[in-house]
Amino acid sequence: MCELFCLSSRHPTRATFSLKRFAAHGAPDGRNVDGWGVAFHEGRDIRLYKEPEPAGDSPWVAFIERRALSTRLLISHIRRATVGANSHANTQPFARELDGRMHLFAHNGGFDDIAARFARSKHRFHPVGETDSEMACCLLLERLAPLWEGAGFPPLDARLAVINAFAAEMRPLGIANFLYSDGEFVFGHGHRRT
Repeated sequence: MCELFCLSSRHPTRATFSLKRFAAHGAPDGRNVDGWGVAFHEGRDIRLYKEPEPAGDSPWVAFIERRALSTRLLISHIRRATVGANSHANTQPFARELDGRMHLFAHNGGFDDIAARFARSKHRFHPVGETDSEMACCLLLERLAPLWEGAGFPPLDARLAVINAFAAEMRPLGIANFLYSDGEFVFGHGHRRT
């Protein structure tokens, strides 16, 4: 099963040691060899590095470690493909723009029949790849979009209410462990581990 890693800090900090240890979970001789990605929030934008290769021996991890990038919010994902080909488009975290800022989503688990639920939704956000996780990302952002139609950050309690309702909707479809970040906060939902 995929793995998630998050950093949330009051002050800009570096995740070099933690990220290197996390990348070791995607060693070429392990189970999670179908890609990895990490995204660092930088104000309204992000730095996103991802590839459909094992994280454990990726030169990008060493590059990121040497750069010693500081951030307050970071999301990382190591993939074990269950839905969708092993491709760059299917590698997480997924990033989308909403209200002039980048939002991130990474998922661990699987959602049965999410394609039917996605087909019934509005389509402001579209998947680039073919994973259930990216469809979930697009669905979540569809539900959050009305909150962001205004000036500044929506109230935290309104964001939490939408995310909680989304998590409750996803749990019956399968394992719904996910991280979502809007650049101000990281929201984590732990459903179940296998």
